[in-house]
Amino acid sequence: MRRTALLVSAALLTSLLPLAVARAADDPPPVPVDRFEGEVPFASPPENGIFTWGSDTDDPPTLRLSPRDDAPEGDQVLTGSYDISGYGGFTHDFAFAEPAHDWSAHQGIRFWWEGQNNGKKVAFELKDGGANGEASELWTTSFTDDFSGWKQIEIPFTDFAYRTDYQPVGGIDHVLGLTEMWGYGVTLPVGAPGRFALDGVELYGRADQSLRANITTDSAVYPVTQGRTATVEVTLATTGSAPIDEPVTVAYETAGGTASDADYVPLKGEFTFPAGTASGTTRTLQVVTRKDRTASETAETIPLKLTVTGAKAPAETPQVVIDAHGLPYLNGKLPVKKRVADLLARMSLAEKTGQMTQAERGAVGTGADIAADDLGSLLSGGGSTPTPNTAEAWAKMIDSFQLRAQATRFQIPLIYGVDAVHGHNNLVGATVMPHNIGIGATRDPGLAQKTGAVTAAEVRATGIPWDFAPCLCVTRDERWGRSYESFGEDPALVESMETVVQGLQGARDGRDLKDDDRVLATAKHFVGDGGTAYGSSTTGTYTIDQGVTTVTRQQLEAIHLAPYKSAVDRGVGTVMPSYSSLDVVGDGLGPVRMHARADMINGVLKKKLGFDGFVISDWNGIDQIPGDYASDVRTSVNAGVDMVMAPYAYKDFHTALVQEVRAGRVSEKRIDDAVSRILTQKFKLGLFEKPYADTSGASKIGSAGHRAVAREAAAESQVLLKNSGSVLPLRKSQKVYVAGSNADDIGNQSGGWTVTWQGASGDITPGTTILEAMRGNSARLTYSKDASEPLTGYDVGVVVVGETPYAEGVGDVGNGHDLELSAADRAAVDKVCAAMKCAVLIVSGRPQLIGDRLGEIDALVASWLPGTEGDGVADVLYGKRAFTGRLPVTWPRSQAQLPINVGDAAYDPQFPYGWGLTTLTKVPEGGAATLKVLGAAAGAAERAGADATGRALVTKARLIVQRKAAQRMTAAMAKPFADADHLLLTGHYGEAVRKLTEAYRAA
Repeated sequence: MRRTALLVSAALLTSLLPLAVARAADDPPPVPVDRFEGEVPFASPPENGIFTWGSDTDDPPTLRLSPRDDAPEGDQVLTGSYDISGYGGFTHDFAFAEPAHDWSAHQGIRFWWEGQNNGKKVAFELKDGGANGEASELWTTSFTDDFSGWKQIEIPFTDFAYRTDYQPVGGIDHVLGLTEMWGYGVTLPVGAPGRFALDGVELYGRADQSLRANITTDSAVYPVTQGRTATVEVTLATTGSAPIDEPVTVAYETAGGTASDADYVPLKGEFTFPAGTASGTTRTLQVVTRKDRTASETAETIPLKLTVTGAKAPAETPQVVIDAHGLPYLNGKLPVKKRVADLLARMSLAEKTGQMTQAERGAVGTGADIAADDLGSLLSGGGSTPTPNTAEAWAKMIDSFQLRAQATRFQIPLIYGVDAVHGHNNLVGATVMPHNIGIGATRDPGLAQKTGAVTAAEVRATGIPWDFAPCLCVTRDERWGRSYESFGEDPALVESMETVVQGLQGARDGRDLKDDDRVLATAKHFVGDGGTAYGSSTTGTYTIDQGVTTVTRQQLEAIHLAPYKSAVDRGVGTVMPSYSSLDVVGDGLGPVRMHARADMINGVLKKKLGFDGFVISDWNGIDQIPGDYASDVRTSVNAGVDMVMAPYAYKDFHTALVQEVRAGRVSEKRIDDAVSRILTQKFKLGLFEKPYADTSGASKIGSAGHRAVAREAAAESQVLLKNSGSVLPLRKSQKVYVAGSNADDIGNQSGGWTVTWQGASGDITPGTTILEAMRGNSARLTYSKDASEPLTGYDVGVVVVGETPYAEGVGDVGNGHDLELSAADRAAVDKVCAAMKCAVLIVSGRPQLIGDRLGEIDALVASWLPGTEGDGVADVLYGKRAFTGRLPVTWPRSQAQLPINVGDAAYDPQFPYGWGLTTLTKVPEGGAATLKVLGAAAGAAERAGADATGRALVTKARLIVQRKAAQRMTAAMAKPFADADHLLLTGHYGEAVRKLTEAYRAA
């Protein structure tokens, strides 16, 4: 029946629908949000519309507008069906181009729901504040579908809680303001197929003052030195900043806590904000502490209880904290080892295991759990950022979390970590470096160190002392979605680029870590993540990432373990195990998850290699160990994992670990070892003396000086694979036609792990695209992305093609990705290269299959993922710098060849490892006789330890060979050529020239 029939009488309505409440006489009429009569389309942001979402392609529900005779409102209702394994639901976002809606005059939101009586909870979510519906703050509540037929669900706005497990922009002000609302969302039940119907979403009731007025304090924690006074500001705030209509009374009292009356002057009283008081009015309370005779004490808390009438009270009771003092661990003049021993001896089991627990910032909300659970660490996952995403906001956010740690007994500071894998890539406006694959192509350890130093300075200036980088994976199969995180396929190349550790940390002994431009580095992912076999992954739809690496013990040590030995020698502070499994042939263990391999973490890393930092798990990494959660916890910790990244399950981990210790399944000695390692790094970082952000270097974030380093790295990373007829470098006088999907896209050229985890196409962060940089070098340039503009009258074409962003297993080949150019990119190459001389630039995280078009391309450049400084690419295109980059991985002819790597017995690539033509004005002349002389000289340099001379001699020989081989690439030439580059990196200069001579003869 129609709604008019349902509303025949209030009595009938009340009897049929017990949750429906008759409108009070002074309530405003309901305000419709959605009637589902076709007034709101199915459309995605930024348009006004209803859209679905889910954790994978099967999880979004199906939606339709269905005519129903029993529609509570109008003629149609919104119906849908679902079968969700992960998460899924639907959202109505209001149009981004129009103002947000003001719901502040109403008591709540209500809607009609057709119950299925399945007993499942349905989450209902509001989008409050922010720039738009996808950059707002999420507030959530739920109702239970335990009824049949239509029922009107009424939800007062007071029932909504700030969502702590996920915030798209990291949260804004943690206040449900209601004046800037962007819509709502519904999260549907998981685990079984279902259907639903929804109708008549509307706002109801009148908001009373207690919903519109709030009492807040300027902080939740007030640390103070004993004998000093803590000042607490109590502020009246109202929705929409309107004055209050009725008085608001605040009673206050210091009571409870760990401090006694001897430690402070008790405070008790009351004050009133009278009617008409303006929003933002502040009153001040002062808590006076006493200086007692105790020479040393732990921190003591004084809660300031606030009882509010006429407004909402603060979400939590503010605490004054009398700082710990006089204890040996606080003495910065003592050796770190003594400070650690003193502090460890004082800590309880719960405090120790708290130090071993890392939570995601989005999970802890405003941070009350930091003190409640004695948390030792927080992180920002990819894209988990403050709002606005500025350096100032980062520092403010992290300082607010550090302040929470001051409310613990020993005031142990947090160590905050972030994935700054190619610059401070989560921060909009930071200097974004080329990804590691491009840094490997530079073959320039000094430059790698400079990129690390820039990254460290920008990260530390936002209050972050810990970087989950560098990745020391040795990529052995370009089908891997993390290939670009590797410096290359040769462990010798990876080792040579580990100068980045010194760029991040400074001196090997850690003495620089306390400086305001250094961060703790992380060698990841231990060990063998780059060697996983295609098809071995069992993670969702991944095909290779997080799979199984099967190697002999000799292969493990020579290929995958070698970079970690170098990292330990360089003093790297932390190591992160891999998600992948390791299967060492002959050890009888079979594939074992790295987070569970005590033989590798305890045995090899800590004992054999002597690693004295701490081991941090990957994101929920222990969850992939077979067994229940308690088993996962004890197995990983006993295997040598010192801190566990349990982003949203931090409470479960903390509780489980305490229980495992008390049950004797994890020893207290193991706990003490882990906590000692963690505290050591905190002391080295100077966090006990300076827990808050030092933003003195913030002005250098994205500065010209920092971008100059990124520009240099982008230029040196460019690898010239082919240059028929010397098409490159371009001349300013030439008339140039530019095309291709990646010519003018800062997001594509920066790749994954840029602003968000997966990255995104488009104008996502400040920088210079390749097209913009080229325009700065030529006044005679035409751009047509799809090459649809006329193609006649040009001297040369430049087509910039390649991949769009991805990260981790999402980018695995076979998981929606391949190594082929897109149809649009192939069409652009074909059009331009058929019409004129052309250069093709491939912007990608790994080689792309180009063999079938190589004949029509005059010049080919592997540009990798150059980051935000497209000027670096233009510098080599226009000859301001010579092409000097060399392939860090083998470039295959076909996917059937994969995996293909230097040292393989069968080796016939499109371009061999180490290949890289140059545009130097003087390429060495000569032939076999010259190579013979160079070989003798290189051998002499090797024996004399003259590395710079040896490298120069091998480089000269390589250029001679490339001059001859560029016209004809054969397997007989490619194998010794690639072997020579490995020999060069390992210091075998004489043998490298002999291999190059072999390649020369075969060319």
